[in-house]
Amino acid sequence: MLSTAQRQQIIQLVRRQVVPAIGCTEPIGVALAVARARETLGQLPARIEARLSANIIKNAMGVGIPGTSMVGLPIAIALGALYGRSDLCLEVLRDCPPDAVKHGQEFIAQGRIHITQASETEDKLYIDVEATAQDGSRARALIKGSHTHFARIELNGEIIFADTEDGPATSDPTTDEEVSLTLRKVFDFATTTPLSEIDFINEAAQLNMEAARSSLQGNYGHCLGKALSRPLGRGIMGESIFSHILSATSCACDARMAGAAIPVMSNSGSGNQGICATNPVVVFANENHNTAEELTRALMLSHLTAIYIKQHLGPLSALCGCVVAATGSSCGITLLMGGGYEEVCASVKNMIANLTGMVCDGAKPSCALKLTTGVSTAVLSAMLAMQGNCVSAVEGIVDEDVDRTISNLVKIGAEAMNETDRLLLDIMLHKSDPHQ
Repeated sequence: MLSTAQRQQIIQLVRRQVVPAIGCTEPIGVALAVARARETLGQLPARIEARLSANIIKNAMGVGIPGTSMVGLPIAIALGALYGRSDLCLEVLRDCPPDAVKHGQEFIAQGRIHITQASETEDKLYIDVEATAQDGSRARALIKGSHTHFARIELNGEIIFADTEDGPATSDPTTDEEVSLTLRKVFDFATTTPLSEIDFINEAAQLNMEAARSSLQGNYGHCLGKALSRPLGRGIMGESIFSHILSATSCACDARMAGAAIPVMSNSGSGNQGICATNPVVVFANENHNTAEELTRALMLSHLTAIYIKQHLGPLSALCGCVVAATGSSCGITLLMGGGYEEVCASVKNMIANLTGMVCDGAKPSCALKLTTGVSTAVLSAMLAMQGNCVSAVEGIVDEDVDRTISNLVKIGAEAMNETDRLLLDIMLHKSDPHQ
């Protein structure tokens, strides 16, 4: 049984990692750093230099920026400089006025923005922005480790804020790494914590399902969600819980990746992971006639499982984040089916046996296809688990112990796929220009 102190520690972890976001979190993280640098400078910069890790560049190249009908980093940087509010965190561009795009395009055309790869750092999430004023004043904002963690703020070379040697110099000394989780602890927390302490997770259901509904009002990305919802899609897939799960998940992703100004609840710095950990669980609970309490506990199990895995995998890797989030949703669906801890462990093993190795080749509209692959596997894995079928320890990377199985997944994603990550970025940077 978890102590009150342990429960409160986990609650604070979830509250830090499950937060609203508008737009893909990589370009939005860059816009956040730009906004903070401009605020520190106290005036509109004449020049902005953004030095970014390869993974940030990879995930920002092909994704839509909210409310702009444009893709990529330049417009995100321009809007961050002109209108960004760092106090809004991952909703930094929420208050952009109707003529923001025009002004952003003018800012870009003036040649103020310079983007380079920060090759000297091994941090996969690294955003170093220096803003220079016309009079030569300079402000620097450095984000690393997570999309909203400012590690350093400078003005004219003077350090205003910096991490201490013992960790972030913040009012909250608890870091996510200090919250030690196992799948057993995740399960016990989700299933035994007083409901009043965890019902905040229902906000994820409200935001992410609304994003799915809003997506049907436009034509976003590759319209995968719409395709599944139309007569042809229904004719092929049928009217089932399964097809509704796929549609609700892909709809929200379609809108988000295309740059719709629709907020979603993120997980571990990723809106897509938040969608993937939420919508399949909500749809299943609604159509399976689960109680409100059962849905709340399943959502918490889903999100906290994803957080647990991402703690060790890191915020950005060559392994697609939908593998992690869909594993969470499979746990949540298993719980809604009436499964206990053993069945949840089986669903995790079934997921890892199937999806390990799915690469992340950047954030983009086609992420909706990967999310759909992930959540379809989540349903199948839960079904097998409830029937007593689990991939055994003699098969592939699956271990008898579920936490060691998760560790094996993490080793592949965080270590073995580093060269894959470098090759992916090289391919993406050297493709022929489709607009030529």
